[in-house]
Amino acid sequence: MATPLFTGHLPGDRAYRRLIAGLFFAGVATFAQLYSPQAVLPLIASEFDVEPATAALAVSATTLGLAATVIPWSAVADRVGRVPAMAVGIIAATVFGLLAPFSSDLEILLALRLLEGVGLGAVPAIALAYLSEEVDAAHAAAAAGSYIAGTTIGGLAGRLMAGPIGDIADWRIGVLAVAVVCVASAVLFLVLVPRARGFVPLRLRPTRGPSLPRRLAENLRSPRQLALYAQGFLLMGGFVALYNYLGFRLTEPPYSLPHAVIGLLFLAYLAGTVASPVAGTLASRFGRLPVLLVSSAVMAAGTALTLVPVIVAILAGLLVLTAGFFAAHAVASGWAPAVSEPDARAQASALYYLGYYAGSSLFGWSLGFVFAWAGWHGVALAVLSLIAASAALAAGALRDRTRPVNDRRTR
Repeated sequence: MATPLFTGHLPGDRAYRRLIAGLFFAGVATFAQLYSPQAVLPLIASEFDVEPATAALAVSATTLGLAATVIPWSAVADRVGRVPAMAVGIIAATVFGLLAPFSSDLEILLALRLLEGVGLGAVPAIALAYLSEEVDAAHAAAAAGSYIAGTTIGGLAGRLMAGPIGDIADWRIGVLAVAVVCVASAVLFLVLVPRARGFVPLRLRPTRGPSLPRRLAENLRSPRQLALYAQGFLLMGGFVALYNYLGFRLTEPPYSLPHAVIGLLFLAYLAGTVASPVAGTLASRFGRLPVLLVSSAVMAAGTALTLVPVIVAILAGLLVLTAGFFAAHAVASGWAPAVSEPDARAQASALYYLGYYAGSSLFGWSLGFVFAWAGWHGVALAVLSLIAASAALAAGALRDRTRPVNDRRTR
């Protein structure tokens, strides 16, 4: 339902630059507060006297709230428009994010973090559908990579601030400082993001179009879409679990690193910042599937490196793992809405992120029991199994079905 004659913004256009910048700040506002407790999980576990898996619920509760609401947010976006829906979600999330550090007990903290996730669901549910409608098809994969790069900056900023500040002052102060940064980022998003020109909200259409169940079914009937959703579920689950429990490993002997140093480990996210747009550009040139499979192999190599009991090897593995994960995520997340039917793009993106954050919640929590039972080797082997399963699904369901991403038929 694009407006007549509009074929998408091109790189170099002022609106294109505003769109990328606006979504960058939306990514910061979303992902900084989403993962900020991850850098202080050992401190949360210590204060509330709980096991690592229980402390990790401070992250998993938020990703669970996000996963549960991406489909409702996609329906809201279809009804009222992409930008208004994202704006409401970001504003609500920042309010709960400011309240969470003042929680008097773990139950209140988890409840507020769950509500924060409900608000945060708006951005991942909508952003890539909005981008695929507003950017020229020949540049959609590269633009998606740029957006994912912005989310890595957000994730890095949240962890990098919360960890050192939490170590010096208190985990509450660290998480609160991140929430304040997210307020500023939300304001910049609202100021910069251009109005949608490639989508007409349902409330403004003369006919309503397909119902929400039909839009969901359109994607769920597609083996290709299901394989893409599995990429998010399996790869994100392994990625978050590894980051959740690496801090616990490195605070114990023989490493005994302070929490301020543990927080600096998240500088590895810069590898994802670089890898995401590169993966998008390579996908535009060579096709999405080869880049996806190579990225998964890189992620597996990084995971294997963390098994070497030398701190330099562990850090190198973290860099390689992070680059591989975000490259794969940039390809898969942009692929789902790009090849969906136009009326079901928001649902294609929402379903991808449903799988993505469901994996984060499930494996980010459950692999804590693997860590308690089998140590780091158990976690790493579990993550390698998840990567192998995702690659097998991609090779089986996506091979011979790919098209060049600059094909106009993907719009």
